[in-house]
Amino acid sequence: MNRALILKRVAVIAAAAGLTAGCALLSTPDPVQMYRFGASEAGMQAAPPAPTGALRPVSMRRIEFSEAARGDRILAITGTEAAYLGGARWVSPADQLFTEALLGAFSDQSRNTRLIGPREFSRSALSLDIDVRSFEARYAYEGAVPVAHIVARARLLQFPDREVVDERLFNVSVPASDNRVSAIVAAFDAASADVSAQIVDWTDAAAANTPVPESN
Repeated sequence: MNRALILKRVAVIAAAAGLTAGCALLSTPDPVQMYRFGASEAGMQAAPPAPTGALRPVSMRRIEFSEAARGDRILAITGTEAAYLGGARWVSPADQLFTEALLGAFSDQSRNTRLIGPREFSRSALSLDIDVRSFEARYAYEGAVPVAHIVARARLLQFPDREVVDERLFNVSVPASDNRVSAIVAAFDAASADVSAQIVDWTDAAAANTPVPESN
């Protein structure tokens, strides 16, 4: 076989290999549907009566999430096994969506508290500390219809001594209507709205019962 023919065959093989690699690079990955919670009309509640006095400022620290649940994947638990729902992601990390939902709940529902978000520079004598210990879809067994399960510990601290004014554990479970991602997301939306409303009511009551520190 002459040199020219060999070079021609090598060029054809290289071109074919390059085309195959190009197809691999341009291949479309499996689609992932994006979801959110905390902003649907189903989670909205009626606005409270207008406050009669000045709002008590309360600073909220950055909300802590468990490492497995804080990202954009939807955590599912079956017994002692943990996994993430396939083909679905939160549009933003779950801890960010939960923070936005809680800030919105205080804005819409609080009667006597003005919550200062973690990104604001102003601070107050009262601080709200929230630790979300569970944020997961729980299955009784494989293939069952799950519940959206949220457990959050809230503490109200008073500065400068960081005295614990009040503390409460919130535990909410909302069954999904079906074992489908959209139904599971709807259950998370309802559960987060429930937890947020409870935290708002509890904070309002705890802040109202805490004396305002005397200024020097």
